[in-house]
Amino acid sequence: MVFLIGFMGSGKTTVGAALARRLGTRFIDLDALIELAAGCSIAEIFDHQGEPAFRELEHLELRNLLAKPRNKAYVVALGGGAFAQPRNLELIEQAGAAVAWLDAPPEVLLERCRQHPTARPLARDPDAFLRLWRERIPFYERARLRVDATLPVADVIEQILAQLKESQRR
Repeated sequence: MVFLIGFMGSGKTTVGAALARRLGTRFIDLDALIELAAGCSIAEIFDHQGEPAFRELEHLELRNLLAKPRNKAYVVALGGGAFAQPRNLELIEQAGAAVAWLDAPPEVLLERCRQHPTARPLARDPDAFLRLWRERIPFYERARLRVDATLPVADVIEQILAQLKESQRR
């Protein structure tokens, strides 16, 4: 099991889907599971119920995902703040999964997010975006794997695979 973490706009969904195809396994986007369970978009959850309600749904869906008996060989993209929630971090650590941080500078991430403004409720204010990015960095730094998410998707996948292989040798 491989979890992809990183700030919004780092490419977790794009890289995750491509990595899963490369590995011949299933791809799971936690945000998509949340939207399915809630019956509305992440932006609508934030707008109508607030971030605390979203974080509760996020935790429940992660817990449900990890509790289901299934083949553990899959790739999971987490939302940008999921790994910064201590109880989610604890679940992931207990699962013994590999965690790869898709790292990119905030200016790159903000530009990517501006391409999808309605889907990124936390990217509406550039100053708040940067503050949030700074707050989350210490959590992302806990990941065993760290890759340069400014590179093309194929190169990001190669970095992940090489680091996974190296971490298995240790």
